[in-house]
Amino acid sequence: MNDLSRRQFLKNLSLGLGAAALPISFAQAAVIRPRVIVIGGGFAGATAAKYLRLWSNNTLDVILVEPNAVYYSPILSNLVLNGQRQVAQLGFKYNTLAQKYGVQVVRSTAIALNSASRTVKLANGQTLGYERLILAPGVQFKAVPGLNSNKVLHAWKSGNQVQQLRQQLQAMPTGGSFVMSIPKAPYRCPPGPYERACVVADYLKRNQPGSKVIVLDGNPDITVEKDTFNHAFTNTYAGIVQYVPNTILQAVDSNKKVAITSFGDYQASVLNVIPPHQAGGIVRKNGLANSSTGDWANVNPLSYESTAAQGIHIIGDSQGTGQPKAGHIANAEAKVCADAVLRLLSGAQPFQAPVTNSACYSPISADTASWLTAAFAYDPASQSMQLIPASFGASSGASSSNYHKMFEWANSLFSDTFA
Repeated sequence: MNDLSRRQFLKNLSLGLGAAALPISFAQAAVIRPRVIVIGGGFAGATAAKYLRLWSNNTLDVILVEPNAVYYSPILSNLVLNGQRQVAQLGFKYNTLAQKYGVQVVRSTAIALNSASRTVKLANGQTLGYERLILAPGVQFKAVPGLNSNKVLHAWKSGNQVQQLRQQLQAMPTGGSFVMSIPKAPYRCPPGPYERACVVADYLKRNQPGSKVIVLDGNPDITVEKDTFNHAFTNTYAGIVQYVPNTILQAVDSNKKVAITSFGDYQASVLNVIPPHQAGGIVRKNGLANSSTGDWANVNPLSYESTAAQGIHIIGDSQGTGQPKAGHIANAEAKVCADAVLRLLSGAQPFQAPVTNSACYSPISADTASWLTAAFAYDPASQSMQLIPASFGASSGASSSNYHKMFEWANSLFSDTFA
């Protein structure tokens, strides 16, 4: 948002723009101000809440609804499996957002939306009114027949499950097999499953010689960084990693740790199933998952406003723009959305040429990593975000230099989101 548009925005807010749309309870406040509610405190939601407050210069009330006191980053979480990180190192609280930026944090879960009255009902019994609503619930997993998530872990949302998967890995018998399934794209963090296969193989190579990693990929081939991961599977971890593409997971025997697939059954010592993904429940339950598959939310990429309901914006993993589902680009989408919301509240139109960027470092071993980057720009003709070809790039393999840069990248993203 440029200086002129920001001054106009602040002027409009000082005139009480939109106050009539607020619930009566708001009128009891000394100053009536627009309210934006953000549902979900991951990279998308936390960034949106922070920048709404930062860019509005304290003229906007922002409420972040999040049931958990601590957010555990999926970024770097695979490093817990080979002992390079602890789960506690990946935890972030919302204290700074509240104390430094004035975000009101409500520890609860949104259970119902009413786009007509512009209200959100929470599990704690509260009903909150809003002028704009931003949904950032992340992903929800589709059901897999026979899958008991207490016995067969996904560990695709960071925190306890990642720690539990490490414990299962440590308890795996020598000569055992770590079998993992990858769902068909799109799924959260495109290189993530392949980096997990690498760090598990790294752990087994150093600690349990003779053990194997079997990768059951529902996609026809490695979806990103094909050369890097193919080299890792066939050279760095030759004889350890068995990669099986185009393998559809049909069911799971959770008691016996068997993956039942289109290519037969795979017995595991440790079975790690990453189920197929879909938009978060609050999105789907309220008719906002209106993509052709019914899994994702179609939005206007200029503002991330839902094409199914006015005043509701959807960012991060649940959106259906075709951009990757990952933390770095969720942070970028959140800034585009925050800027658009401020413009819309001021009576202006969203910026017409947004650009987002996606970057990711992937650990390949205990001391090497690779990287991948891309940028997306709005295309007026198709009204969609399109990859900028010249922006797409990947490292030529893994290196120790990339490993050190990985932490610089992650710490910068963590700071920009939560600090």
